[in-house]
Amino acid sequence: MLNRNPVNLSHPLWLCGFRPFFLAAAVAAAGLMALWGGFLGHGLPLPAVPGGPFVWHAHELIFGFALAAVAGFALTAIPEFTDTAPVPAQPVRLLFMLWLAGRAGFWLSGAGSGEVGGVGGLGAAALAVAALAHLGLVGGLVALLAPRLVKDPERKHLSFLWALLALAVPIAGFYADALTGAPPARWLHATIGLLMILIVLALSRISMRIVNSALEERGESPDYRARPPKRNLAIVCIALYTVAEFLSPGERIGGWLALAAAAALCHLQSDWHVGRALFRRWPLMLFGVYLLMAAGYGLIGFALVSGSDGLSAGRHLLTVGAIGLSIYMVLNIAGRMHCGQPPDERRWVPAGAALLAGAALVRAATALPGAPVALLLATSSLLWLSVFAAWLWHMAPLLAGPRRDGGTGCEGIIETAT
Repeated sequence: MLNRNPVNLSHPLWLCGFRPFFLAAAVAAAGLMALWGGFLGHGLPLPAVPGGPFVWHAHELIFGFALAAVAGFALTAIPEFTDTAPVPAQPVRLLFMLWLAGRAGFWLSGAGSGEVGGVGGLGAAALAVAALAHLGLVGGLVALLAPRLVKDPERKHLSFLWALLALAVPIAGFYADALTGAPPARWLHATIGLLMILIVLALSRISMRIVNSALEERGESPDYRARPPKRNLAIVCIALYTVAEFLSPGERIGGWLALAAAAALCHLQSDWHVGRALFRRWPLMLFGVYLLMAAGYGLIGFALVSGSDGLSAGRHLLTVGAIGLSIYMVLNIAGRMHCGQPPDERRWVPAGAALLAGAALVRAATALPGAPVALLLATSSLLWLSVFAAWLWHMAPLLAGPRRDGGTGCEGIIETAT
């Protein structure tokens, strides 16, 4: 009999690590943007946090929405990549509780009075809880997944371990600055760079399956390869820009490095020149991630080198565009496959990808001279919110319910199921 209590470990929600985290990511994406839209459009209050509303917005979309998606992906993909057993339900639930504690701690960090380390007394305690929760989540992922990555005979997925370890640095830095009263936003910008690197790493694995499958469907040879030299060049350029932005924000050297990152990402896209198979829905949507990423770094580079507006617009092409679309794709591809379901061929999936790209472009358009900023911000927020609300409508029942193909965990579609 189906256990209907989601707290119980026998509930389908805990069948696989991606289930609670993908659901949390989508709820956060829609809910946080609704709150942000209410603040921008109607002045509705947001939690009082160190750095103010804009830091709250960036923190929650990076350490809330994106980190939940990273956790769900890592807990599911790394056992698959290393051909090891799924992560048990109990540690997954503990990690999820840490994610929730991180949200609660940061949202309450403006409470209290009396200055302690630049933050109110209760606020300092709440920030400490949030810091420990976020670091505990990343540390828990490393503890659970590092042995699998290290013991893998080929060790070809170790880059995920280094990326997860690197995530702990901006988290610790953010909370250290917040606790001492220093502006913490620079650490959020650094985390964006790390997420870009993670996206490149993840898409290089996902694209091998998706593009070659598209080639086979067209009766062509599945000979697509995500070549490491091009991928590594893009990663190095992104890392160099991220370091330059952190150490010398607003300087021209950062602009040149951002342009180098854009060029490297365009070079990486040359691997995708596979003919008409590229224009099938799944490869094209994944390719869109690289397009938005290259455009974001290109716009950032142009703004810094020329001294013009566009830095924020380029950054939003990376966050709303590349991060939003890549997570949306992972939620759709891995979410269905590991629920024992075939890819969703309905129109709402590519429509959602197009709306996310539109949300990024509309948000970037606020940098244009004479742009109706309030209208564009509201439109971008509504487009983003509608995409993840639609995803929850279609996908939440699958992730919170039992598998229908006879599977009992994280395995992919069981072909013999009727």
